[in-house]
Amino acid sequence: MTVVRIVLSLLALAFVVATALPLIRSSQWWVRMFDFPRMQIAVGALVTMVAYGVVGIWRGEPEAWEWALFAALAVSALYQTYRMWPYTRLHSPETLAADPALTDPDRRLRLVVSNVLMSNREGERWLRTVREADPDVVVAVETDAWWAETAGALKETHPHAVELPQDDTYGMCVYSRLPLDSVEVRHLVEPEVPSLNLIARLRSGEQISLIFLHPRPPRPDIQQDSDLRDAELVIAGRDVAEIDRPVVVAGDLNDVAWSRSTTLFQKLSRLLDPRIGRGMFATFHAEHWWLRYPLDHVFHSDDFALVEIRRLDAVGSDHFPMLIELQIEPSAEPLQEAPDADAGDQDTASEVVEEAQEFKAEESQEEHQERVEEDV
Repeated sequence: MTVVRIVLSLLALAFVVATALPLIRSSQWWVRMFDFPRMQIAVGALVTMVAYGVVGIWRGEPEAWEWALFAALAVSALYQTYRMWPYTRLHSPETLAADPALTDPDRRLRLVVSNVLMSNREGERWLRTVREADPDVVVAVETDAWWAETAGALKETHPHAVELPQDDTYGMCVYSRLPLDSVEVRHLVEPEVPSLNLIARLRSGEQISLIFLHPRPPRPDIQQDSDLRDAELVIAGRDVAEIDRPVVVAGDLNDVAWSRSTTLFQKLSRLLDPRIGRGMFATFHAEHWWLRYPLDHVFHSDDFALVEIRRLDAVGSDHFPMLIELQIEPSAEPLQEAPDADAGDQDTASEVVEEAQEFKAEESQEEHQERVEEDV
């Protein structure tokens, strides 16, 4: 066997393993990290499949194991493509476009979601981008005291503010020109990781719930698993299901749209994903075009229709901001099929929360402090 065939065989095996690992229901970081690069794995598998087909199959004298490996590689490429397909324009949209005949600016919400990157100091660039987008509500995460002061310039036009600056990358600030009838700061899993439950009042007088999240991520560099992130998404999803008004959930979820944990959140919350049928809208990493994932999300209840969604320009952060505009449109509700959790999903959700509780119970105060200090 030639060196080229050996290299291609090893590459093929790597892509097969990278495709198979996320099928395991495990919160370990070295498993969950393969949830993210599905597009990169799909492209790599397809390129390797073509090269392997030419060198190892067509021009070579393949053995039985090589045929099996080639078939497994082909299945991997097809599976990854299948998982990515909903986030292309080839798929039917999950969220309906707003009906131009029912246009009512007073029933609209225009929202910008932005992970500013705590160490980023291009505040004026960020402010300029946000102001050009002209949102009703801005939510910024990874905001420390410097960012709270800088973003606070938005209070001139967005006077209803909630500022929770932190120096550990879990700060959160919200600026709204819509009145906020209720503000609740919650800590769903850990005292260091806040979330916000707000009730905003549209110009029409209707109330909507806004929930902003930024859970702790799985991190290979510090071997941090996904238990706490997954539990926060489950708890938030269950809470959303109890809300009886139009609701929007947004934030940097430190998870990709197609993962099991985000899919489970969608089922539990019965919220729609406006990206389905429209594109991936990959927001991270802003500096590496070849390594991007959709980490910044906006989900909404089925009484909203979509007016606009787009990724904004870079602002010096490792994330691009996201802009979305939604309109309350009751006629769209019966036409939009929200996902729903079955008994198996509910059982899985309970297991996720129990695993996070066990992790916290077994972690000493010293271990907790060390983990929090590392995750900055």
